[in-house]
Amino acid sequence: MAGQINGTSGYEEAAGQGIMAGINAVRHVRGEPPIILRRAQAYIGVMIDDLVTKGTQDPYRMFTSRAEYRLLLREDNADLRLRELGHQIGLVSDALYEKFKEKRKAIDRLLAILSDVRLNPKPDVNRTLEGLGLGSINQPATLKDLLKRPGARLEDIANLDSRVLSCDKEVAEQAAILVKYDGYIRRQMAQVERVKHLEGTRIPEDFDYQAKEKLSKIRPISLGQASRISGITPAAVSIIQIYLKKWEKNDKP
Repeated sequence: MAGQINGTSGYEEAAGQGIMAGINAVRHVRGEPPIILRRAQAYIGVMIDDLVTKGTQDPYRMFTSRAEYRLLLREDNADLRLRELGHQIGLVSDALYEKFKEKRKAIDRLLAILSDVRLNPKPDVNRTLEGLGLGSINQPATLKDLLKRPGARLEDIANLDSRVLSCDKEVAEQAAILVKYDGYIRRQMAQVERVKHLEGTRIPEDFDYQAKEKLSKIRPISLGQASRISGITPAAVSIIQIYLKKWEKNDKP
């Protein structure tokens, strides 16, 4: 029901809001703070933030194009993003969580192997690389460097180190994705970090916006959320930030 009454269209949208409503209803009864998923953490976080800050003139559907950090919100890394939180709030069993931790450790081990194993540009090494379709090298290169090359596959790299071959399929796939998209992922993480201070600056529930209609109606929970409200300019966010500092000092205008 929670998903059907908020202006959305689609079963996934309804289910996403429904599970968050259920989680936070329980936490409210227990006197615990609500779980609020960030835009860089989950598509549910994008959807709820959009519904709060933008409203719905038309039925809302959760398209990937609505997420500015969609490179981080991939299907293959959903467990890496959310399983830790799921276990903390009691939705993931201890057995499943232990299995997840082993997977995460295995990914880290494989990434370490790919970063640590270094090949030197010797004739026999280049013959091997060319035979695997990886091309030659004219300076020392790690297995990670080779995997970044266009068309290179982890299966090919496995011929250069037997430890790669013994990895679980899911682990190998995740490591390969992280290596292939390393530069893009780092760039997007840098974008997340740039706005993190805004998301981390919380606005008290009783904060007085002095009758600014949109802000008073939506009542954003952070400066980051306030900055995404339609019509709220960077200058307005700066003014809120200054006013918030006065508010926190109990020097309320």
